Formats: sequence, C-alpha cells, structure tokens
Amino acid sequence: MSDAQILRTVLDRWKSAVDAHEPDRVASYFTEDAIFQGLHPYAVGRAGVAAYYAAQPLGLTAAYEIRETRRLADDLVLGYLEVEFGFTDRPALTVHLGVLLRRMDDDWLIAHYQVSRLN
Repeated sequence: MSDAQILRTVLDRWKSAVDAHEPDRVASYFTEDAIFQGLHPYAVGRAGVAAYYAAQPLGLTAAYEIRETRRLADDLVLGYLEVEFGFTDRPALTVHLGVLLRRMDDDWLIAHYQVSRLN
C-alpha cells in the first residue's frame, strides 16, 4: 500500500467517526499515547482526543485533501493535509493538519495530530 493510501485509509475512518459525532470511535484511531493538538490546548492520549471531539457541535463534518506524504520509517508515515470542518450554524473552517501515523501490529494509528490555522 502506498503512503497516500495508508493515510487515506486512516483519515477516512477518522472522518467517518467525526461526521457521525462518535468521539470514542474517533479516539480509537489514535495511539494510546498520541499527542493531540486541535484548536484548543493539547492533550495526550485517547481520553483527551475523545473529550475534544465530544465537545464539538453536532453536525460537524470534515472534508480533507492530502497535500504531501513522507515515509519516515517502515512503521511511520507523515501526512500534511488541508481540512475543511463544516458546521450547521456558521461558515466552514479550513485548517492545515499534520499527522504522524504509526503502524501498530497490522493497523495504522495516529500518533501525532497538529492543526494550524493559516490565512
């Protein structure tokens, strides 16, 4: 599987859980010790990821476009994306997202997640 396919597989699962407002399922796609930086103070671990997404409004959706990928090691893939978060009550928010995926056994999980708002 190519780096872009690996990234797309993981982010399609993430997007599905975000769109369904299932914070525990979102968190399950992260490593146990993931560093997570959304637009609020950072968290470490799945509980912090779940709490972040639980606080998001119902109707939040995510649409992403992969900009770059890099294989850093056999078990690490770096991805850089543009993500548009849609809301039901306000304009969409476009952010830049950097993720580091780590292969854990036969699965790939998000080990690092960093959002940036660039104008």
